[in-house]
Parts: sequence; C-alpha cells; structure tokens
Amino acid sequence: MAKLLLNLRNVPDDEADDVRALLDAHAIGYYETRPGPWNISLGGIWIRDEADVVEARRLMAAYQAERGARARAAYEAARRDGTAGSFWSVLRAEPARVLLALFGILLALALVALPVLLIGR
Repeated sequence: MAKLLLNLRNVPDDEADDVRALLDAHAIGYYETRPGPWNISLGGIWIRDEADVVEARRLMAAYQAERGARARAAYEAARRDGTAGSFWSVLRAEPARVLLALFGILLALALVALPVLLIGR
C-alpha cells in the first residue's frame, strides 16, 4: 500500500522538484497526486512500495535538515546585510497595506469581543 511522503499543500515548486529528483536518484518508485480544483483534496508525493518507505523518509529527513540549514544561513546573511524583511521595512515600503491589515485585525477582534460585551450588559 502506498504511503504519503510529502503533502504538497503550500510546498514551493523548487522543494517538490528537489524531492522528485532525490527519489529518482535513489530509484525509489513514487507517484504524485494533484490537489483538487478548490484545494480541498490532498495533493502529495506517495511512495509506491512499502519496502522503500523507510529509506524515503530517511532521505527526506536529511534533505529537510539540509534545506533548513540553507534557509537559516540565507536569513542570517540577509539579516547581517540589512536586507531581511521586518515589520518596519514593510511599513515603510507599503504603508497602505500594513494599515489595512491592522484595520482588519482590529475589526476581527472587535467582532469577537462584541458578543462578550453584549452578554455582559
């Protein structure tokens, strides 16, 4: 029976391509399912043979650790260079978007608090 190796929801294309290449390089049989038209159903990379699942998961763990280390190193380099994004840099670059987002957050909090305030009367 096939086992899910990677859920493709919110996975960047380069990561999915890396996983496919990794499985191909180690001759591990897999197939891929695409998400449904409204992204309700699961899209993923599935391992065909149950005997390959342990090896695929081991390779996946090593790949994810290496990818995480690369991402942390890139973030640290961007932070040292001053090019890493922060709240203040986004506020300076796109003040209207930030203010609209803050307004939306305050509106949502008010809607959540409204029943409590009405019940407390």
